[in-house]
Amino acid sequence: MAILDAEAALHQAHRDNHTHRDVNGGWLRPAVFGAMDGLVSNLALMTGVAGGSVSQHTVVLAGLAGLAAGAFSMAAGEYTSVASQRELVEAELDVERQELRRHPQDEEDELAALYVARGVEPGLARQVARQLSKDPEQALEIHAREELGVDPGDLPSPLVAAVSSFGSFALGALLPVLPYLLGASALWPAVLLALIGLFACGAVVAKVTARTWWYSGSRQLVLGGAAAGVTYALGGLFGTAVG
Repeated sequence: MAILDAEAALHQAHRDNHTHRDVNGGWLRPAVFGAMDGLVSNLALMTGVAGGSVSQHTVVLAGLAGLAAGAFSMAAGEYTSVASQRELVEAELDVERQELRRHPQDEEDELAALYVARGVEPGLARQVARQLSKDPEQALEIHAREELGVDPGDLPSPLVAAVSSFGSFALGALLPVLPYLLGASALWPAVLLALIGLFACGAVVAKVTARTWWYSGSRQLVLGGAAAGVTYALGGLFGTAVG
């Protein structure tokens, strides 16, 4: 009895601990990386402009213009990219649907061969393929997953991708502008807030990676700070040359 209880406890512990991180990142990855992109690009833009010894008004205007241009660019690019990908997948699904209708036996044989290639005994593979092929929609779903690597019922939405990209980029790009909008008259509060935001984004990214939060946050802080420093120096160089 004690042995059975111990085995049950081990099985329960295995079920409780045998979990994995979301390797695709779900909504977290695109949202965080969109915000990080907005942060780095707008911080670099503003420091580059500020390096040219321009007025505070010009720096704020550059930040707001960078926010708007970047967010709309991200949204348009993401919409076009996801829409094109979805249209391609739907075209391939139509081809597969026609093949299932015109050559059902060939498609069933193909599915059985896929299972055999994965180590299933031929007779069993044939039975499974025959059973799955009875429902045309189920057969389409199986073939799409096996051959195309997609789920016909879970295709990405271009509109959702565009809106989420716009929002996350705009949120990140807003951080370096925010101190100026709240009354700051120097660059350093904008840089400080942006660097804190970069560290926070990097730390959140650690949730979908194997890195520790402090390493991921520090890495993003260093990279973003380096981008801001380089563009500030270039802004000073170009500002002197133009002036």
